[in-house]
Amino acid sequence: MKKHLLAVAAIFALSVSCSNAADKTFVDITQPNVVAFIDEMVSSQGFDRDALSGVLAKAEIKPVIIEKISTPAERKLSWGEYRKIFITKERIAAGTTFWLENREMLERIQKESGVSIEMIVGIIGVETYYGRITGRDRVLDALATLAFDYPPRSKFFRNELMQFLILAREEEIDPAVPQGSYAGAMGRPQFMPSSFRAYAVDASGDGKRDIWNNWADVAGSVANYFVEHGWRSDEEVVAQASMSSRWEGPVPEPKNKLSANGTVASLSEKGVVFATNLPADAKAELLSYEGDDGKELWVGFHNFFVITKYNRSAMYGLAAYQLGQEIASKVAADAG
Repeated sequence: MKKHLLAVAAIFALSVSCSNAADKTFVDITQPNVVAFIDEMVSSQGFDRDALSGVLAKAEIKPVIIEKISTPAERKLSWGEYRKIFITKERIAAGTTFWLENREMLERIQKESGVSIEMIVGIIGVETYYGRITGRDRVLDALATLAFDYPPRSKFFRNELMQFLILAREEEIDPAVPQGSYAGAMGRPQFMPSSFRAYAVDASGDGKRDIWNNWADVAGSVANYFVEHGWRSDEEVVAQASMSSRWEGPVPEPKNKLSANGTVASLSEKGVVFATNLPADAKAELLSYEGDDGKELWVGFHNFFVITKYNRSAMYGLAAYQLGQEIASKVAADAG
């Protein structure tokens, strides 16, 4: 009787396994856009056709990834709601611990790059909560799904899939192993493959660019990304603002502004009140956010829009900046 029950259990487990496998959809390597991708990788990048086809055939197409990328948090949340996700006592405490435990390394990176420690820890804190949340999707699955089954951004993700496969070859990584976000961002700084290839650095001097496990490489790579996008050392990022009686018309509605079209002087002349040590001709832009107590007004300067190169969201830029500032204040208070 016992043997019979074991046999039944084994058959049931096998049937469940087959059912789960049957529920999954993998990349169809005979699909025209997949064939075209393989052809390009073979002709322009020197990949072996059979080996590449074997890798892509194991990539799972995941509809949930398309659902997630179609409704990012920035589109659904107000600034007040968005801020509460990242500016918390717990995350500030984690960032303070991270800073103190890695102080020597972070001070070295700051000195070498000119990017402030608070900006580095702000980015890592928003991106992955200091390595706690790095994503659970295989990068291969995420990029293949978006490259081949998400027409609105297929061109972008097709290139990222190409960059990922080249990266895996260069760094001698099994492409089926790395995990990341549903958009294919990887490691503790959440670099897309193209960003990894362009901006990741070996800041520890061990001959590897390890953004998964090596905090020096993570911090150095974040700083290098900022440097390469024009970060200006010791220059202001944002200033809180208000409207004087000279302002004409209603208070601007929140909008995802990603560049500065005005100057310190032009905004001041219109009636925007803010404090800055930047010169009158410095680029500046009025930013409006929907906070818990109504509209918040800020003026973003050059460095603010460098932050939005990391993630094309004005809410992201302000959250990363504010988190870094809160952590810096806590570090200073603890030291005092």
